[in-house]
Amino acid sequence: MQAVDTKEIKQKFDIIGNNAGLNRALDIAIQVASTDLSVLITGESGVGKEVIPKAIHQCSARKHGHYIAVNCGAIPEGTIDSELFGHEKGSFTGALETRKGYFEVADGGTLFLDEVAELPLFTQVRLLRVLETGEFIKVGSSKVQKTNVRVIAATNADIPLAIHKGQFREDLYYRLNTVPISIPPLRQRKEDIYLLFRKFSADFADSYKMPPVKLTPQAQEMLIQYSWPGNIRQLKNVVEQISVIESQRVIGPQQLAPYLPANNPLYLPVPFHERSSGDYLAERDILYKVLLQLRNEVDQLKEQIRQMGRPDVVAIGKEWGDTITETEVIEEAERIPLEEIKSLEDIEMEAITTALKKNNGRRKAAALELGISERTLYRKIKEYHINET
Repeated sequence: MQAVDTKEIKQKFDIIGNNAGLNRALDIAIQVASTDLSVLITGESGVGKEVIPKAIHQCSARKHGHYIAVNCGAIPEGTIDSELFGHEKGSFTGALETRKGYFEVADGGTLFLDEVAELPLFTQVRLLRVLETGEFIKVGSSKVQKTNVRVIAATNADIPLAIHKGQFREDLYYRLNTVPISIPPLRQRKEDIYLLFRKFSADFADSYKMPPVKLTPQAQEMLIQYSWPGNIRQLKNVVEQISVIESQRVIGPQQLAPYLPANNPLYLPVPFHERSSGDYLAERDILYKVLLQLRNEVDQLKEQIRQMGRPDVVAIGKEWGDTITETEVIEEAERIPLEEIKSLEDIEMEAITTALKKNNGRRKAAALELGISERTLYRKIKEYHINET
């Protein structure tokens, strides 16, 4: 097979950046592509882990075979085995016909298991057998089948910590982690941030038929120094918002600032090595979303108070027979007893219930709105005994 280099891979898969950590990840991907070794890709959410397995597949002898990407966190626990390994007709309620699983369909190709840390323990046992022997058994069958699939996995979870907590099999981890590839977060790729901004700006200008947005030197510095907790995904979202909303095509710090959430602990990602599990992060994200929504509502209330009367004074009901300053009103509002604040469980349950109602009980859409996996949502519904209808 003809050798390829990092530059060719970047051009072919539209990868932007010259960071040493990114280049190292691509070098490893190229070197391992010609083998059948398992690869485990790690990195925070939004760093672009899904590009690496595509590059490995296209640079391998399997490039003419199937490439199938599976989000393990988006498949309900009760059906994950059927999706991966297939099932026989009548093996469970709803199994109206025999179905091939991804390992059978991808025979001779590559299977990318994203969010692999979300797999249930009993599915991890089946996966380990495939990796070690190339054998699997369909759900409801006793016949052993063979497959020749190259497995590449990815996760943003701290798997060693998950192993310590009994949530992930140690033997499976070592089998997947034959070749580890780590993708650096965007905040460690400062030299690439403005390059990515320009790329996204040009793309959206072409999509929306408008001139591309540009940044002043001061705005560029603000962009580069920002922490980017959502990594490349967040940067792309910010560029799209600016491209559509702002009428000016040259953006300064004042115009850019509203699109970058303040450097507040609520917005900062947990360091990769400290992450406990996908479930913890998902539940934290629900709570933070609700808390941020509550904070926005408080800010809106304060703004309404400011607009009730003259800038220096606010009238609060004729029966008071008096007026108080705006500052006093705000301070009084902020002295609400903590006892009146709902528990985190109540807030989480209310957020899930609201999302389900808004999406007419569709779990997938509700999970997407909440920013969690469908499996985590299903577990929470059972935990809180939430009526989905």
